Amino acid sequence: MTFVVKPALAVLAILAAATIATAQPTQVANPDPKTETRLKGLAEELRCLVCQNQTIADSSAPLAVDLRNQIRTQIGQGKSDDQIRGYMVDRYGDFVLYRPPLKAATLLLWIGPFVLVIGALAGLGYTIRKRRPEGADNQIHNYGIVIAGV
Repeated sequence: MTFVVKPALAVLAILAAATIATAQPTQVANPDPKTETRLKGLAEELRCLVCQNQTIADSSAPLAVDLRNQIRTQIGQGKSDDQIRGYMVDRYGDFVLYRPPLKAATLLLWIGPFVLVIGALAGLGYTIRKRRPEGADNQIHNYGIVIAGV
C-alpha cells in the first residue's frame, strides 16, 4: 500500500508545482492609465479563443491573460491599434475579431445563424404537418368549450 501512495503523492506534488509555475498574473503591478485604456478598447474587440462567447477583456482564461499581455507589450512598443489588430488576425485568423469583416472567408460567420434559424423553422413546420392527421384542416374539433349566450 505504501508503494502506491508515495508515487501518487509525488505525481500530485509535481502537478501542483507545475500549475503554480505556469500561473500568470492577471493584473499589472503599476499600470499606465493610457496603456490600460487602449488595452481595454482593443480587448473588447477581440474574442477569447477559449471561451468564444466572451471578449478577452471579460475572460479570465489563461490565453486571454496572455493576449492582453501581448497587447500591452505591443502598445509599449508604440504600435498602432490597427497594427495590433492585424497581428492578432495574422496569428489567429478573422475569428479572433469579435466583429469579423464581411468577406468570402467569413461569410458563414455572418449568414450561418440566419441559415440555422430558417432551417430549424422549416424542420419544425415539416414535423408539425407530418403529425397532423389527414383532413384535419377541414374538420371542426369540439373541445368542450361553452360559449355564453349561444
